[in-house]
Amino acid sequence: MKLRQLDEQRWEIAREGGMRVPGIVYASRAMMQDLRDEPALTQVANVAHLPGIVRASLAMPDIHWGYGFPIGGVAAVDEEEGVVSPGGVGYDINCGVRLMTTKLAVDDVRPRLRKVAEQLQRDIPAGVGASHAIGTLDADETRRVLQNGAAWAVERGFGTAADLERTEEGGRLAWAEPRLVSDTAVRRGGDQVGTLGSGNHFIEVDRVEEIFDAERAAAFGLFAGQLCLLIHSGSRGLGYQVCDDNLMAMDAAMARYGIAVPDRQLACAPVGSPEGRRYLGAMAAAANFAWANRQTMMGLAQRALMRVLAISDDELGAALLWDVCHNIAKRERHTVDGGERSLLVHRKGATRAFGPGAAELPAAYRALGQPVMIPGDMGRASYVLCGTARAMRETFGSSCHGAGRVLSRKAALRQAKGRRIDVELRAQGVEVLSRATKTLAEEMPEAYKDVSQVVDVMHDAGVTLKVARLRPVAVVKG
Repeated sequence: MKLRQLDEQRWEIAREGGMRVPGIVYASRAMMQDLRDEPALTQVANVAHLPGIVRASLAMPDIHWGYGFPIGGVAAVDEEEGVVSPGGVGYDINCGVRLMTTKLAVDDVRPRLRKVAEQLQRDIPAGVGASHAIGTLDADETRRVLQNGAAWAVERGFGTAADLERTEEGGRLAWAEPRLVSDTAVRRGGDQVGTLGSGNHFIEVDRVEEIFDAERAAAFGLFAGQLCLLIHSGSRGLGYQVCDDNLMAMDAAMARYGIAVPDRQLACAPVGSPEGRRYLGAMAAAANFAWANRQTMMGLAQRALMRVLAISDDELGAALLWDVCHNIAKRERHTVDGGERSLLVHRKGATRAFGPGAAELPAAYRALGQPVMIPGDMGRASYVLCGTARAMRETFGSSCHGAGRVLSRKAALRQAKGRRIDVELRAQGVEVLSRATKTLAEEMPEAYKDVSQVVDVMHDAGVTLKVARLRPVAVVKG
């Protein structure tokens, strides 16, 4: 493919063949040296073939190979003329991250960090098949979760109404259609509300290590030395099943609608078609489930901290800074070619990053831009960023979502053979707990890019600005 450097942070994949738009990749020179032979770049070009795609097929600096779309991919399609592709969302629908702040300083609780991690692990089930954090919901109650999202958890005492104001979409996509979620998916989700899952999902206890933007940090409730929690999880088995249920229908639909794509993993259907509407209604319901799941986990985490530290709710001072989703397709309005258009924006391993003035933001953040949380690996750093006006012009208000893998899970296991990742991290001052040593090996820091380099690309491009850097002090993995 023809690759041309546009500036220090952007590279263009030229239109050729059936590509309807060019590809734009955000990466430094050093990153691009490693990416040139990656199949993920071919996936960026493949996405550019989708009917109705506008402006460009985008990739963030945490790009790596995924199902259909690259992870780190963004594609906006015209809602009237475009298609929806489950590969542009992924199996873990609304996998996302939320950041909970506290009044506490890490140094004041450091002797009890191990106990904090142990209590979090006891109260929030993690690992493959994790279940029964709050019991088992029957089918009717699970469908209420699918309809109401994070509000369902708040109504049951897991957080407050203020949390909903600081959750993307208020923690609920109103166009969700729970009736379109299969009975199998509902059964899979019935005992998984409030659970972490496995793989790269985690609860991370962080210390605010450095403030880059004092004004935004103060507005976000951040201060140096502060104890915060990052919670990263998604829609669990329910979301996986929703994706699986719709992929075959999408594949069969393409021939009926005369759609040709270079990769069958990009199976798609027109947004307004019966197949498109069914997928979007079920996907939105799964997204609501994920928001309820993270809201419930945050409530359980607050209780765990108060129990271990023997403090009151007021002394803890827990507050949700923001909750973002990574894997989703959203109806949004953006300016394209000088006019405002209704678009369906696919973000797969990418984060919404709306700039100042966006009506979708709560009053407390509207003048500053949307908070964006970028988790790294277990041993280095995570970041709080802020969306910008440039993001709205260039990336449909989108940014990166994490560090991005550089080693497959199999390669990481080979490299970790004979090592104790938990002991290595403890020597660095990070308490790590996991149900499976295999997970720690698969998720070791060397399996990921340096998140600071990823964040710097987006900061230097002016898409998202650095607000604060967080350093992990304890991590619970599946």
